[in-house]
Amino acid sequence: MKSSKIFIMMVLIFIVFGIISCKNSVEKKSNETIERKVTKRIGQVIEIKPEKIAEYKALHADSNSGVRDLLTIAHMENFSIFIKQFDNDKWYLFAYYEYTGDNFEDDMAKLSIKQRNIDWLKVCDPIQIPFKGEKSWSVMEKVYYNK
Repeated sequence: MKSSKIFIMMVLIFIVFGIISCKNSVEKKSNETIERKVTKRIGQVIEIKPEKIAEYKALHADSNSGVRDLLTIAHMENFSIFIKQFDNDKWYLFAYYEYTGDNFEDDMAKLSIKQRNIDWLKVCDPIQIPFKGEKSWSVMEKVYYNK
């Protein structure tokens, strides 16, 4: 009988210590500042020369790796380009990507001096028609994002 009382007492002590331990763990987590990496979502637009659409699509075909690895190194993920002709009979490219790095300006500066990227832009830039006042793609304002 005495041993069963001791056993019950020990179980109760373990339960109490378990509850205290859990409570302290929860309080500690709620008091800690949790840093989350913020994804920068970027949309861009540029006009494309209609007679160059087939060439542009070939350049960006899955079989052509182009600069994909450089984009990944620069933390540019989920990069997508879309094409659409509008009522004005002009064709436009719309690009979207997510930047997941820590220093956007630094990563873009590093990307801009990579020779393969420079060579890629020498091929792609003449296919595109920047908007007035722009040298290349125009960055679009993000209006909405659904998590």
